Amino acid sequence: MDWLSHISQINWLAVLLAFVSSMVVGFVWYMPSVLGKRWMQAIGKTEEDLKNIDGGVGIWVPMMLASALTCVLLAVLISALDLNTFWAGAFFGIIIALVFRAGGHVIHNGFAGRPTAVTVIDSGHDVVALAIAGAIIGAIQ
Repeated sequence: MDWLSHISQINWLAVLLAFVSSMVVGFVWYMPSVLGKRWMQAIGKTEEDLKNIDGGVGIWVPMMLASALTCVLLAVLISALDLNTFWAGAFFGIIIALVFRAGGHVIHNGFAGRPTAVTVIDSGHDVVALAIAGAIIGAIQ
């Protein structure tokens, strides 16, 4: 597992900025005035439904942890592959998002019978978020 040895070469400021950028992208992406209304319509929920979901912190903590771990792994892989430019990091983030994140949405949403709009909106979010995260990590590496 030679690639894992690159964890010591991670620029943790870059990981933090990538994580923050992914949170900002998600916040903006799913705003009702951006794609939030269309996404809610596609999943069959209203703003009121989403405001009344039980779980509170129990919903946010796992999501934030998953996002943080994604940024750490992205940084490890970018370091291991020596992708130390803005564009190389962005391109790698897009590839990772398309293969792993969008691919997962296609598989799971397809079998769950969810509308294509859900898959497209969620996949688009992941591509943009990981492209920006990869660009930040690649540029600051």
